[in-house]
Amino acid sequence: MAEEKMWIAGEWCASSDGATSEALNPANGEVLATVPKATVEDVNRCVDASRAAFESRDWKSMDPAQRGRILNKMAAVTYAKAKELAALESANNGKTFREALSEIRYGAWTFEYFAGLTDKIEGSTIPVPGSRLNYTLRQPLGVTAHIVPWNFPLQLALRSIAPALAAGCTVIAKPASWTPLSLLAWAKAIDEAETGLPSGVLQVLTGSGSLAGDALAGHNGVDGIVLTGGVPTGKTVMAKASEQLTPVTLELGGKGANIVFPDANLRYAAKAICFGIFMNAGQMCWAGSRLLVHEDIHDDLVKAVCDEVSKWPVGPGMEEGVRMGSLVHQRHRSEVLEKLEAGLKQGGTVVLGGHALDRDGAFMEATVVTGVESSHLLFQDELFGPVLGVTSFSTDEEALELANDTPFGLLNGVWTNNLSRAHSFARDLECGMVSINEYPITFPQTAFTGWKHSGIGIEQSKDALRFYTKVKNVNVKL
Repeated sequence: MAEEKMWIAGEWCASSDGATSEALNPANGEVLATVPKATVEDVNRCVDASRAAFESRDWKSMDPAQRGRILNKMAAVTYAKAKELAALESANNGKTFREALSEIRYGAWTFEYFAGLTDKIEGSTIPVPGSRLNYTLRQPLGVTAHIVPWNFPLQLALRSIAPALAAGCTVIAKPASWTPLSLLAWAKAIDEAETGLPSGVLQVLTGSGSLAGDALAGHNGVDGIVLTGGVPTGKTVMAKASEQLTPVTLELGGKGANIVFPDANLRYAAKAICFGIFMNAGQMCWAGSRLLVHEDIHDDLVKAVCDEVSKWPVGPGMEEGVRMGSLVHQRHRSEVLEKLEAGLKQGGTVVLGGHALDRDGAFMEATVVTGVESSHLLFQDELFGPVLGVTSFSTDEEALELANDTPFGLLNGVWTNNLSRAHSFARDLECGMVSINEYPITFPQTAFTGWKHSGIGIEQSKDALRFYTKVKNVNVKL
């Protein structure tokens, strides 16, 4: 069993009081490592080190092209270590090795993308009256705190770390207490590689969200907070940040719908629907947990989905051929099953799954429930597990109304070969992202953003850099 350390001020260290927590393998309950539980003193030390690294100007005033070269070296390290990191993440999170490897390579790609933007963060000149020159500067935001979730422990960390570093900010990353190991291993790899990243620019702080996370969110030395998590956590972090008027980017929950019309390719749609809800055991903010299907094809599509996912072996993520791994923790599985039970009391018919698997670990059956109405818990609430709720519709207008009848607005999918219908739905769906005839899909260069309770701000794309920079207007009387 490993004894992990935090990375603060260029040193690997224990918590100030020596307290630790255990990181488990949810597939078998094995203790993989002990990890420091940061104290408020540790948080303060981390913020002070990050502030010193920012004020030293070694990073924020570095030639932007040189910053880009360093990010490219960090991407290369990530690619080189991807299989090793994926095996560790599979063990600590429960997801399949195949999924973990794909996600970590995506994180490396994200670093490459933002490496290319470091010298393209530009201000503008503005025409104003009289003999004046007026222009804007875009300058680094400062010390940024990144509170990382447990469902994509390394990929979602890299998704926000890359643009923050590209903009010249310093970074404090706090992984989820259940799944800290892959981010710590990545940070060790970066530390050991000769990338040229100055000491203190990147730090990893481990511990509980209620202590370390709250202390970061309300700290007067933090200039920006990035959180991926659930809506209640987002509200808590936003409330703490408001004490210091600290800006936030919040990527929160979702209740995505795949809307399938009779002219869609049902075989292809069924495979994508399964991928969108049963990948990562459904533990995804952008999961397509609602299936809105035209009444004419309802039975055929439900059968195709059930047939497809029935071919997916469930088991430990490192086992050959496994398509759906363990949930992240037995406690989380219990919460998913409790919500499923509560939802079924309101109506619906389980046509597949519905139970925990009788084996070691936090495994659960892929579950499909038909007859879910818009007022039901299974339609409105995010279960964050492998549960698909199916609702039928008869007209385009009804489909649109159903799709928008949720407090969330992250990603929705539309399945049709009717060009007019596809673009009309893309325009009228109340969500930050729409995918037509595939699901789910994103790229480092495309905005990942939610409406309504799905979040505030933008991850990925050039637009993400807006959060990590401040605009300064300069007026010169000539």
